[in-house]
Amino acid sequence: MHEPPKPRQFPILGIPVSVVDLKRSADLVSRWARGRGAKTVFVREVASLMAAVDEPYLAALHQKADLVVPDGVPLVWTGRLRGVGSELGRVPGADLLDAVCQHSLSTGQSHYFFGGKPGVADEMAKRLAERHRGLAIAGTLSPPFRTIGPDFRMEGEALVELERIRQADPDFIWVGISSPKQEYWMMQAAEHLPRGVLIGVGAAFDFHSGAVRRAPRWMRNNGLEWAHRLSSEPRRLWRRYLVLAPRFVLAVALESIRRKS
Repeated sequence: MHEPPKPRQFPILGIPVSVVDLKRSADLVSRWARGRGAKTVFVREVASLMAAVDEPYLAALHQKADLVVPDGVPLVWTGRLRGVGSELGRVPGADLLDAVCQHSLSTGQSHYFFGGKPGVADEMAKRLAERHRGLAIAGTLSPPFRTIGPDFRMEGEALVELERIRQADPDFIWVGISSPKQEYWMMQAAEHLPRGVLIGVGAAFDFHSGAVRRAPRWMRNNGLEWAHRLSSEPRRLWRRYLVLAPRFVLAVALESIRRKS
């Protein structure tokens, strides 16, 4: 079967972002899952993009990823201001997960959920199966906490966990161990898997399991989801929204000025 090509990209602060929207992303990964070889999908918002800007090795992984979708509204606004066009739309990890699950009901494609605190992956799988009747779930695994950084290698206990996933032979491996840990893990895991699409969706595990309440749709549609998340978890997220977000705005403004000069 002919494999669909990767979509075109545009750079934000040197980090490539794919020109896709939710519908195209869901369709693309569903088609990729039918082919051979593992694919990797990064879901980017302001904080995780800035983390890549600050870490050269992480930035390099974005060049290797098969798809880098724009979760954060500021990334979409930046692209459109730079003339990328209406093909670019927001692709939240939680919405991508829902869309791909719904699409897979007609294809029979299966899902594996790797991540979350103990019990979270199981609860998420249960709720998704109730919402999408007939959803094929290949397995779940909430791994113990471990340090995962640029020097992470798939060995020992981590390799045993990956073997469980390989034996389950899922079409989609949803990874929720927080960014950038999940990106380091996915790029290593992809080298050991014969097929499947690995998608890092972070907070989607908490949203779909009910562990964390997601922002109302009107806030999500108007670029205000950050305010809801900050008010819900201020101690954990204050740096993300009060330090990294202003840095992003300033850096993008300066980059835009340089592009025009």
